[in-house]
This record gives sequence, structure tokens and C-alpha cells, in this order.
Amino acid sequence: MAPYEVLYGIKCRSPLYWIEVGEAKVHDVDLVQYTAEMVSLIRERLKTAFSKQKSYPDPRRKDVEFVVGDYIFLKVSPMKGVMRFEKKGKLAPQYIGPFEITDRVRAVAYRLELSPSLSYVHLMFHISMLRKYIPDLSHVLQPDTVDLNENLTFEEQPVAIVDYKMRQLQSK
Repeated sequence: MAPYEVLYGIKCRSPLYWIEVGEAKVHDVDLVQYTAEMVSLIRERLKTAFSKQKSYPDPRRKDVEFVVGDYIFLKVSPMKGVMRFEKKGKLAPQYIGPFEITDRVRAVAYRLELSPSLSYVHLMFHISMLRKYIPDLSHVLQPDTVDLNENLTFEEQPVAIVDYKMRQLQSK
């Protein structure tokens, strides 16, 4: 029994079944042969169309895999009017991080170690939201040490005066 007949309870209305119920008319062999040729031609053209459509994204697709302990950047999805990952606006970066991979959950899902400021974000991310971090020692900034008083306060002192300008206002 054909799947169509199973689903709908009647035979499919293809050229093979164009007879009315109760009619016992023998079809011409040429019609059956023509239908079989058309079906094979349609299948060939569908295969050609599928392979052509598949060839568009395949050259740009690359298999990415990360190892536990790697550092990666996390993609920030821009949404209008919504502040996500503490960034908002046109000039917000596309990626934040780097963050360390702590666990590989599935082939395409990883668990990250996020900073405490992102504690409200789920720790698992799809591989499409991750980008490999290539470390560069020239990008590392050394933090300045701050001398704190006993009550955990500090004084700001200017290092140098860069520019100075006197302005003469009209009324003064």
C-alpha cells in the first residue's frame, strides 16, 4: 500500500489511477512509459538543484572544535532596545571575552567560565556563538597597583598637566 493511501484512505490521483471507481479500462502502455520517464527526469533535476544549493554554503563552512581549557570569545547578539551582556548601542562590540572552556557538553555545546558580572547568563553556549581566541602578548595590559589607606580609601593625584588654556569670556 502506498503511503498516500495509508494516510488518506484513497488511492493517489496520479496518471496511473485516473480511472473512475468501477471502470476497468486498460491504459495505454505509452502513457505508463511516459510517466516513468518523467519521474526519472524530475528526480535527476531535483538532484542537480540540491547539489547546486548545497555548494553555496559548503566552501565557507568549516568544522570548528575546541578543547577544554581553550580561551574563546563569546558573540553578543544585538537586539534593538535590549541590553545584553552589559553592552548596548551601535558601537557595542560583537564579541566579549576571552572566557575559558570548562566542559564540552555535546559535539556542538560548550560550558564556559564566565565572569561574576555575567552571573545571570546561562553557562552553556552553542558552537556558533563562539570564536577562537588567539593570544597575543602585546595585547595584555598590566593593571596599575593602587595604594589603599587603612579604611580602604585612596587619593587620586594627577601625574602631569597635559594642556592648559586661558579663555577670555565677553562679559568678564
